[in-house]
Amino acid sequence: MKEIAKAWEHEIDLLHERLAGLFRRAELRQRSLAYLKGLLGSVERKNGWQLAEWTGEASPDGVQHVLERAQWASDAARNVLRDYVVEQLGERDAALIVDETRFLKKGEYSAGVQRQYSGTAGRIKNSQIRVFLCYAGNGASAFIDRELYMPQGWIDYVSRCRAAGVPDTLEFATKPQLARRMLERALDAGVLCGWVTDDEVYGGDRPLLLSLESREQPFVLAIKKNEPLWWQGPTWIRADKIAQALPPQVWRRLSAGTGGKGERLYDWALTPLWRLQLSAEERRFGHYLLVRRSRDETHDHAYYVVYAPRSKVTRLTLVNVADGRWENQSECGLDQYEVRHWQGWYRHIILALLAHAVLAALRAQAKKS
Repeated sequence: MKEIAKAWEHEIDLLHERLAGLFRRAELRQRSLAYLKGLLGSVERKNGWQLAEWTGEASPDGVQHVLERAQWASDAARNVLRDYVVEQLGERDAALIVDETRFLKKGEYSAGVQRQYSGTAGRIKNSQIRVFLCYAGNGASAFIDRELYMPQGWIDYVSRCRAAGVPDTLEFATKPQLARRMLERALDAGVLCGWVTDDEVYGGDRPLLLSLESREQPFVLAIKKNEPLWWQGPTWIRADKIAQALPPQVWRRLSAGTGGKGERLYDWALTPLWRLQLSAEERRFGHYLLVRRSRDETHDHAYYVVYAPRSKVTRLTLVNVADGRWENQSECGLDQYEVRHWQGWYRHIILALLAHAVLAALRAQAKKS
């Protein structure tokens, strides 16, 4: 246990050296490092009071100063995070994964909070929606970007936005627009990846698909069952209707890896989609519908639209991309924070993602050795 603690402490010291230029004052550098170590430490809840106690401070004022008042740029820290993760986990067939979560919050003044359905609670509750971009490669995964979804009702309520420190220049953006923004940042930065994947909230967003296709970036994107697609010609057909029309012989039982209950076996079907592709370069890429069906419930399906070079398309490859596992967001305080202000949210989250990345890097290093 002591060796593990020494390993992550050494790794976080190395990572923090890359961040040192963002924190101009020595006191801020010291407190930001202590904050990172507290997020990885044995603190039960990663809130201001407990992190302050863990670092030996009598009050959370120093912690709050790091998050709210100190001068440093969380976007610059995000760039350091992204470069570190790709350096540690990077490989040609890595995946960029868009993931959203809802975090329950009391009150109505925290930036972006509103009453909405929460899968965590199973009912309508006050919550924030967070959109993350995760990088998965070399047997590990870590987050490299984040955005806080601000509902239209918040953007229209100027006085509440100002009270929460939301910039006056912020305009409403849908969740798919936030995802596209993060993907474009990563791809513009030259992040090495073979695939992009997400859940059905994003797979049905045409501008997102077209943006990826314009870059010739392969993807396996989840879609809703009623997503209209061109199958055998330029006529719209719902994804579930296509699945119903597939003959029995196209289905194959494949493993998507091992889960908490053992091997995760599903039946999978893959069928080409019709697209008007005129040039030889366009025909080099294919469009497909990938369908997952439960072994026990034949009506339990998941649907994915695929864009990839035809030479790269195998059913097993697509299954591994589509059904990849997600990271645990209860680590490092990603689901434990009490900040209300816009800037405080972005700062806490980026520090939590940096701490989380250290764990991912150590996992990847352990697997390599």
